[in-house]
Amino acid sequence: MFSKKKNTSKIDYEQRELYENARKRTKQKKRLFQHFVVFLAGAIFVIVLNVIIGYREDLKPLGYNWFVWVVLLWAIIFLAHFLNVMVVNSLMGKDWEDKQIDRLVKKQKERIAKLQEKVEREHPVPSSTKNLETGSTNKSIRPEDPDSPINS
Repeated sequence: MFSKKKNTSKIDYEQRELYENARKRTKQKKRLFQHFVVFLAGAIFVIVLNVIIGYREDLKPLGYNWFVWVVLLWAIIFLAHFLNVMVVNSLMGKDWEDKQIDRLVKKQKERIAKLQEKVEREHPVPSSTKNLETGSTNKSIRPEDPDSPINS
């Protein structure tokens, strides 16, 4: 009743990884929403600054007011951020990354197997090493008994 019972529930690795991925995606979307709010506030601010207050009314690069260029540039940056979060990370997320890693590991294992076969074909290991002069087999150091003398 008064004993301190420890909670021994464990989250396995896959569940932890799914949780971390979901937390990361949520943080990305939160930052995107924050960027959108700051973009709207900033756009309203520069429009008010130019139109109502009259700051730099005479500055018109390429025939448009300067605030149009500021808002347009910021909108392009926001669009890039949006595409990165919603499109690129959705298509190339954790699942895509895991599939690519598995594919590359499999490809590397196939290359290693081919090289191993080539080495075994070109340099075969002799099945028995007989000394042609004496007719006895050569002794070598065995891994289970490395201290035994070779010539005994």
